[in-house]
Amino acid sequence: MSGEPVELEAHAYTDGASGGSRGPGGYGVVVTWRGKTEEISGGERDTTNLRMEVTAACVALEKIDEGHVVTVYSDSSYLVNCMRRCWYETWRKNGWLNYRREPVANRDLWERLLQATLRHREVRWKKVKGHQKTRGPHKTGNDRADELAVAAKNEADGQRRSGSAPLQRDVVPGAERASGLPDE
Repeated sequence: MSGEPVELEAHAYTDGASGGSRGPGGYGVVVTWRGKTEEISGGERDTTNLRMEVTAACVALEKIDEGHVVTVYSDSSYLVNCMRRCWYETWRKNGWLNYRREPVANRDLWERLLQATLRHREVRWKKVKGHQKTRGPHKTGNDRADELAVAAKNEADGQRRSGSAPLQRDVVPGAERASGLPDE
């Protein structure tokens, strides 16, 4: 043994889905850490795609045990660029106003996401191509997160029409399985 600490790694595939600019939406998460894989999804009756994308990342980072080096894979350029380029630092410095001097949309979720990143040793953000027919090392995880998000959106849409309460976060039963996701 070299005496160096073992790096605890985790991977999270996240996606959001919504119909139109505002309406029912869902998020999907596939997280792998400590030899297990879990799938999580949820939805809201009145939301946006960006809210669902950021919610998915929050849920993933909150689910994984503290102290990991987490790689978050997302097809949302806005989410990945915000976190990689630290746009949030400027937002904070400007009192949560964007470059147009308007309030940053979804401030509540950005603050939640920033808090969730503090739980981990490091969070890496990787942009993946969404909804592609080509194969890639992250296609399985991204496709599954998309399936979960779309199913949650459809369920939220059905509840919106029936007048039921919004969906809550849901751990998919039997998700602890070999996922076929890369061990990167």
